[in-house]
Amino acid sequence: MTDRFTVGRLYPNPAGPGVQRRLPAEQAGAGGSFQSVLQNQLVRFSHHAEQRLIQRGITLAPEQLAKLSTAIDKAAAKGAKDSLMLIGDAALIVNIKNRTVVTAIDRTSMKDNLFTQIDSAMIIS
Repeated sequence: MTDRFTVGRLYPNPAGPGVQRRLPAEQAGAGGSFQSVLQNQLVRFSHHAEQRLIQRGITLAPEQLAKLSTAIDKAAAKGAKDSLMLIGDAALIVNIKNRTVVTAIDRTSMKDNLFTQIDSAMIIS
């Protein structure tokens, strides 16, 4: 008799009769966990990138974000890790594995600027 009894509970086991236990996320189904699906479909922005977007007055329309997501998928298929993506009047440094924009630069700040620690570049039209 190693079952624990808790005062106020009718049944000694954590789940009462008729209650189904949920499987862990990795065993839940063929579609994967919600978090992995969410990460694979969205583009995230780091805190630094959000600050740069505000400071430099860069706005991205929903269709630009969709194009950026598609570009990240293409870069991932080619094995890129950190990529410079030129979209509209902005340059974005993107960590491909995490689908995260690391920093953003506007057209005027791009002049005479050196981009380091990237392994690929993509022009998004």
